[in-house]
Amino acid sequence: MSVIVLAGMIGAGKSTYTTLISSELKSKAFYEHVDDNSILEKFYDDPRRWAFSLQIFFLNTRFRSIKEALVHRHNVLDRSIYEDALFTRINYEQGNMSEAEMTLYTDLLDNMMEEIDGMPKKGPDLLIYLRGSLDTHLERIKKRGRPFEQVEGNPELMNYYKRLHGRYDDWFAEYDKSPTLIIDIDEINLEREGDKVLVMQKVKEALKKQQQHV
Repeated sequence: MSVIVLAGMIGAGKSTYTTLISSELKSKAFYEHVDDNSILEKFYDDPRRWAFSLQIFFLNTRFRSIKEALVHRHNVLDRSIYEDALFTRINYEQGNMSEAEMTLYTDLLDNMMEEIDGMPKKGPDLLIYLRGSLDTHLERIKKRGRPFEQVEGNPELMNYYKRLHGRYDDWFAEYDKSPTLIIDIDEINLEREGDKVLVMQKVKEALKKQQQHV
């Protein structure tokens, strides 16, 4: 039974990697709710009004996903509950959330993490960090073309991306729920067949190593 979670900033390619890995391992894929999220676009338009609502939406859906994932046989999640606090902290620091909202969110997250710790399987088998330069992330955000994610003419959004990107390595350094694997998205391009093969080799080796230590 292998539970894999993808981690990385907006535009890292988590959904694409999830599709590849879940297909190759014949496992279930869990995707972030974007297309059916009525709050996301509102957040980009007015972050101070919608940041707290958005983070609660994501926290709820990711909690549901990780609970389901930890009892399934094989699955891959394109983002997990473990990163949520980083996004919330950035929104708080930028003034998009009040201290009361931040406290409420943190208490709720702590309660959810206690629930996860009480499950027979307490965490994923592998976290894959898709790490790259800010330029690479911005290029991919532009390429996928969601209008509300674009930075042109929106310095506040650019500042949000810069701050988020600048904090990811620190978040990853503190992550301790499972073994990890770093994939350099500046070098790896899943549009190249050889890179797909290379990624799967790395994933399978990391899972094999983890299973040997269980």
